[in-house]
Amino acid sequence: MNEKIKSIKEELTTDIKNTHSMKEVADLKVKYLGKKGLVTELTSNMKELSIEERKEVGKLSNEIRTHVTEELATIEKKLELEELNQKLEKDTIDISLPSDKIKRGSRHPFNRIIEDIEDFFVSMGYDVVDGPEIETDENCFQRLNVPLGHPARDAQDTFYIDSEYLLRTQTSSVQARTMQKNQEKTPIRMICPGKVYRRDDDATHSHQFGQVEGLVIDKNVSLADLKGTLELFAKKMLGENTKVRFRPSFFPFTEPSVEVDVSCFKCGGKGCSLCKQTGWIEVLGAGMVHPNVLRMGGYDPEVWTGFAFGTGLDRFAMFRYAIPDIRYLYTNDIRFLEQFDRKDEENEIK
Repeated sequence: MNEKIKSIKEELTTDIKNTHSMKEVADLKVKYLGKKGLVTELTSNMKELSIEERKEVGKLSNEIRTHVTEELATIEKKLELEELNQKLEKDTIDISLPSDKIKRGSRHPFNRIIEDIEDFFVSMGYDVVDGPEIETDENCFQRLNVPLGHPARDAQDTFYIDSEYLLRTQTSSVQARTMQKNQEKTPIRMICPGKVYRRDDDATHSHQFGQVEGLVIDKNVSLADLKGTLELFAKKMLGENTKVRFRPSFFPFTEPSVEVDVSCFKCGGKGCSLCKQTGWIEVLGAGMVHPNVLRMGGYDPEVWTGFAFGTGLDRFAMFRYAIPDIRYLYTNDIRFLEQFDRKDEENEIK
């Protein structure tokens, strides 16, 4: 047995000296460690040996197997390094050559809208406030003066988790939270952009979409303040030539309430398929904060007044960038997104 092992070691040493490629290393593994290899054959007659002889043969065969494995691993590592060095010598890089243009990503149109809205309102002294997307029925409905039985509470429209919690249907819930947290009952000027959820899904609606809520509470706030704010906002987002129209409406949390339309940016108010030949497009819901909402938030409606407004971020993105289907905003299709790799002003409606 010892003579066989000595012979294997000597033959291995000779073979390794004559090995110059990774293929030859692979052949040596088969020759020595394969099913019919020289090391494997050492234990081929184990059944014919006694227990003591088996122990000795097993010990010696394990030692030679370990020796062969280590030797082959060493030469393999050496050849890999040699091949790498040869490749590096051949594949030299001229660092003085000008580089290719690196393609950069672009801001998503949804994020562009959010950032622009935040910049506009922050410049007017507003705070940007955040709130949870899993909301209580109290903050989402009760504190906003939405009574039991109101269609907005319908399970067909709202994702309820249980009788108390739901996925918020509007960022107005942050309005209720902000009023409650303001223990000193000082003036409030805030916006809250974020995700909301409703059971709806088609070309112009999504079960998850973006909304921004705005709230101002102070003394002597009037509808004229709301009108002036929203006119500036519309011109900033949709172009200086944009006209704004207020129509009476109804919302449980505002009184009086208004729907806000803007002149169609496609036809300039002349009438087209986009505006359904009216020349106007609805973009906002707004109004003066309802006295009940003020009371539930801890504000005396005899002293404090305020206005609130809300709009869909997706809708503004669709208007601003002429996107025909709201679902494009959520598909992550690079062919769609790379269109917004140009400068903002090239995409904005003048």
